[in-house]
Amino acid sequence: MPRTIFTEDHEDFRALARSFFEKECAPHTAQWERDGIVDREVWRKAGSIGLLGWEAPERFGGTGIRDYRYNAVLTEEFIGAGCAGFGYALHNDVMPPYLLDLTTEEQQRRWLSGWVSGELITAVAMSEPGAGSDLKAIGSTAVRDGDHYILNGSKTYITNGILSDLVVVVAKTDPAAGHRGISLLAVERDMPGFTRGRNLAKAGMHAQDTAELFFSDVRVPATNLIGQENRGFYHLMTGLPQERLGCAVHSVAVMTRALSLTEEFVRTRRVFGTPLGSLQNTRFVLATVATTLSAARAYVDRAIELHIAGELSNTEAAALKLWTSERHGEVVDACLQLFGGAGYMDEYEISRLWRDSRVQRIYAGTSEVMREIIGRELNLAP
Repeated sequence: MPRTIFTEDHEDFRALARSFFEKECAPHTAQWERDGIVDREVWRKAGSIGLLGWEAPERFGGTGIRDYRYNAVLTEEFIGAGCAGFGYALHNDVMPPYLLDLTTEEQQRRWLSGWVSGELITAVAMSEPGAGSDLKAIGSTAVRDGDHYILNGSKTYITNGILSDLVVVVAKTDPAAGHRGISLLAVERDMPGFTRGRNLAKAGMHAQDTAELFFSDVRVPATNLIGQENRGFYHLMTGLPQERLGCAVHSVAVMTRALSLTEEFVRTRRVFGTPLGSLQNTRFVLATVATTLSAARAYVDRAIELHIAGELSNTEAAALKLWTSERHGEVVDACLQLFGGAGYMDEYEISRLWRDSRVQRIYAGTSEVMREIIGRELNLAP
């Protein structure tokens, strides 16, 4: 179906993004996969041409434009260029509700220019070894001590965990209050007591640095409190629809890339003396994939429109993330199957897409958590 949500300005941005990713990311993706981390210089280069933090006010180097369609374009072009590892999506999609909506003027003066330029890489630290989607179960604490909070605890599975310079940490400032006692603290690189553990080995997303973080009596200035004390849980809930929308955009972009790669492969691969693409099974499989992709793209584009209008609810975002991530896994698996043994080889991009796709049903809330959120809205209890 024709897409109608983008304007000429978005298409100009698309051309800029595609040119950057083809030149600065795609040629280095294989090396980043081997290294388990991207070159920090790519962040600075992206910032220098306006691909990071553009939503910040102009006085901090941004454009002040808050239009999620630009975020969607960036993801589509990054995936479409065959890239991996560069954690721009968390920086651009997840961080704005915290850095723009909850910060003071003084905090913005300290952080936003670096956020835009790529000199200050960001992360959010929620998950812990014993607490994933259930934020009420976190064990990290921050005790007020004069003009500081004393932060203790640990986090795991943190995206941008090795490279990050500013980490928004979720901690309990009033442990007895449950989810009503959670706050958000900005922890800066090299604060005494803040250390990083391993760059975690993962089943997929090898080029993305994902780390353990440890906090031992870290004295965090009270001026680094993000939003209101003991309102952190509610601040996080406000940001979740955009984060889950970002997951859905990513899923559709990967499905698009997988279909393109597979179409190219089946046209040239011969089986039993005939092109693989001429076999009925191949046509039927890819017909299903193409139909699924068309429906997913229409669903996501509509959700983008709702989000821009401020009307995408947490439940609707959960449903979107659930459906697209589940279809994402099915599509990539079906495409890899058509590659046969070649699809299991790392030299083929479809292999990486398949590995990397599994986490879509886990991060930003598992499929099971999404179903629980949706189910609660159905009011099924007697």
